[in-house]
This record gives sequence, structure tokens and C-alpha cells, in this order.
Amino acid sequence: MIWRRIMIEKGKNLMPGLLLSALVAVIAVALSSLIPGGIIGATVMALLVGMALNPFFMKHQQLYSGVTFSAKKILRLGIILMGVNLNFAEVWDVGKYALFLMIFTMLTAFGVSNLIGKFFGINWKLTNLLAVSTAICGGSAVAAVGPVIKAKHEDITYAISATFIFDIITVIIFPWIGIALGMSDTGYGHWIGTAVNDTSSVVAAGYAFSQLGGNVAVIVKLTRTLFIIPYVLIFSVINERLENKAQGTESHTPVDLRKIFPYFIILFLVVVALRSIGIIPNAIAPSISSASKFSMIMALSAIGLTTNFKDIKKIGPKPMILGFIVDSLVVVVAIVVLFLTNHF
Repeated sequence: MIWRRIMIEKGKNLMPGLLLSALVAVIAVALSSLIPGGIIGATVMALLVGMALNPFFMKHQQLYSGVTFSAKKILRLGIILMGVNLNFAEVWDVGKYALFLMIFTMLTAFGVSNLIGKFFGINWKLTNLLAVSTAICGGSAVAAVGPVIKAKHEDITYAISATFIFDIITVIIFPWIGIALGMSDTGYGHWIGTAVNDTSSVVAAGYAFSQLGGNVAVIVKLTRTLFIIPYVLIFSVINERLENKAQGTESHTPVDLRKIFPYFIILFLVVVALRSIGIIPNAIAPSISSASKFSMIMALSAIGLTTNFKDIKKIGPKPMILGFIVDSLVVVVAIVVLFLTNHF
């Protein structure tokens, strides 16, 4: 009885913030659907609407626990359910060349980001959030890695916003570039799936070229999603080591993987495996995928609610410049590798 009473009380505390996060998510989906061409995805719109409502949120402390719960727990739920979009067999069939291509784009993203980040004096967390956005899968990767490295909400928001601005450009001009260069459907699909960040932008840019190009682009993009796993693990260890160093315990305290291991990643892999072997049937996969997407939108709504425009402004233009440089280089590197390996 006591446990039940505690759970009911906790639910009452969470409910106002959860409802607000869900309401912002619904508004974001509706507003995004009014914009043609998928130029502004619902996740980015959720951030923007949430930030616009930040002054209201700051005046109502009773909303804080539920919004924080959405930004952390609902986010993890969305990432776990995201696994239903992946099938190991399909990923290997279309994505095996993409995996080779990603070696070059990921090395470019992280190498150049950290080099320029040090030159500009940008903190390592924002630098690598920009890199992970470009290298893996835009907002989803930023949202997954950000909490692991204990990044500020304004850094997470900034990284996703930088990705969004670049993706608007890709949706508009990349199909024309593909046609002008005479790219094949599969070559274009590999290029878009590797070089474009947000899923909605990949879909828009891919199918604007051709049906086959869009199909290949989406599968390649989903293949990139799998790299959330190693990067979350890697950055968990890096952050722990840096924290130990800051506390002067680096040489005495080894990294405790049990303490920092992001266990939700195991559940993500379980969902992928269940989908791959058919335990999750085709009939319900779209519904689970929709639940995943809404959970991510709801979580990003919560992150937006806790982020102030003034905090974003303080970060300055340098990270945005860094993001544009890295995104552009990844695009060029992907084209060059496709050309040199005769997949153009």
C-alpha cells in the first residue's frame, strides 16, 4: 500500500510536466505538417516551440519534474523503440558498402570537428555533439549522446539547430547536384544516406531524386543509426575519465563501466533483434515506429522548454561555422569516395 501511494504521488508530480511536453509535441507535429517538403521536421519544430514557451515554463515550478522526466526517460524510450526501424538483414544487404563509406565520413567529422573546435576555443562537449550529429544521424544522435556526456541543454539545442539549417540546404539543392553530376540511383542514395543528417531530410532529398534513390538513402541512414551504440559507450568512458581527471582521481580511480554503462542501448539492440527475427511482426512495426518518433519529439519538446534563447545566443556563431564546415567536408568526402570506388 505504501509503495502504491508513493507511485501515485510521484505520478501526480510528473503529470503536469508530461502533459505540457506532450502538448508541445502535438503542436510541433501539426506545425511541421503545414510546411511543404519536410523542410522543418517535427523534432526541430519541437525544440523551437519549446524554447518559445520557456518563459512560461520557468514561472511554473510544478512542471519541472515532468518536463525533466520527458527530457531523460521518454528520450530513452524513443531511442529503444527506434530499433524497430532496423533489420539486420536489410542493413547488411544495402548497408555493407555504406559501412565502408562511413569510415571516411566519420573520420572526417570527428577529426575536423575537434581540430577546428580547439582552434575556435569551443568546449569539447558541443564540438563532439556537432560531430556526432554529422557523422551518425542528426538530432537522434545528439539527443542520445548529450545526456551521456552531461551536456547543457543549450549545447544540445544548438547542435540540433546547426544540423537543421544545413539540412534545409541539402533538401533544396542536393537532388539538383545529383542530376547535374549524373549520379546513379544507388550512388545518390548512398551519398544522401551518408551525408545528410536528419531522417526527414534524408527522405525528402532521397525521394526527390528517384524512388530507388530514396529507398537506398533511408536504409543507409538507418544503418548509421546503429553507430549510436558504440559512440554512446565511447563518450560515456571519455566523460567519466575527464570527470576523474578534474577531481584529481584519474590515476587512482579506474572507469567503472557498471556505473556509466547506458543500459537502454541493450534494450535498443533487443528491439532490433526482435524485429530482425520476426517476433515483432510487420503489422505492428509502424505503430511502434510512430511511438518512437513521438517519444523523441516529446523529449526534444522538453529540452526546448528548459532552454532559453539568451543561453543559445551566448554560445556565439563559431559552433555554427564549425558545423557548416564539417557538414560540407563530409558531403565532399562522400562524393569523392563514391567516385573513386566506382559507386557513383
